[in-house]
Amino acid sequence: MKDRYGAQRRRPLWRVFFKPGWIISALVIVVFSYFAFTFLAPWQLGKDSDIVERNERIAEAFAHDPLPVTEVFDHGTLAPSDEWRRVTLTGRYLPEAEAVLRMRASDSGPAVQVLTPFRATDGTTYLVNRGFEPTTGAGVPEYQPAPATEVSIAGVARLNEATPDRQPFEEAGHMQVYGINTEQIAQATGQELARDYVQLTEGEPGEIAAMPIPKLDRGSHLSYGLQWIAFGVMAPLGLGYFIYAETRERRRAKAEAAEMNASADDTPHDHQPRLSRRERRKRFQEQLWDDGQASGDSPTMKDRYGG
Repeated sequence: MKDRYGAQRRRPLWRVFFKPGWIISALVIVVFSYFAFTFLAPWQLGKDSDIVERNERIAEAFAHDPLPVTEVFDHGTLAPSDEWRRVTLTGRYLPEAEAVLRMRASDSGPAVQVLTPFRATDGTTYLVNRGFEPTTGAGVPEYQPAPATEVSIAGVARLNEATPDRQPFEEAGHMQVYGINTEQIAQATGQELARDYVQLTEGEPGEIAAMPIPKLDRGSHLSYGLQWIAFGVMAPLGLGYFIYAETRERRRAKAEAAEMNASADDTPHDHQPRLSRRERRKRFQEQLWDDGQASGDSPTMKDRYGG
């Protein structure tokens, strides 16, 4: 077949990688690497950066004595750099405008947080997070009421949270909210509040179970971010290695096939065509005739058949 039609045209090796399996694998790896570099790694590295910044603010805040709330809050508004600063207030709690924060777990399990407005002596009303009370169901558990008299308290300054998607609602005598957003709580309770709020510290009047101060621990976000970068680099490198290995294997297989074909061409072929029955009989008679001529006897009809 090769002699009749000429040598077959060789297929380029790169054509092998245009099959659906290779194309899908390449697309998956490209998309994965893209997300690893543009989303996953920046997400973890950003969280690490935020934690480092928060830890620095907490360490700085607790290195100084508490300040009057008016020296930290500017007309009820807190600068981001002043979050976690310790502050002191004097005034009265307003339990009639209290709200309960739902769906915020504590270290001990499910809990609600109690948010009580506190009117300072200068007339400004601050929202105070008095701490959490563990709960075992959907209802609001019993918790310690706020003092009814004028008290002095200390806490840490906290930035206002974003407005939650779910609206406040009142049930069983409690205004219940899904986030610490002073604008939403002020609208729900009818009590004008400062923009940012105060988180009560342990041992202060009205404290239920104080919210813990975050540990100055960096966590694992940095290592996770570096791992995503490494995965984003290793994925295309792995694809390149598999392409190289596949190409090398195919070249080796082609070389072996060419070597076997060359050996087969060098081997002499002694194949005789298959003869029909008549041709075999004719060749046999010719062989007998040749043998008789070689012996010097010319057979006659009489010699052959007797006479």
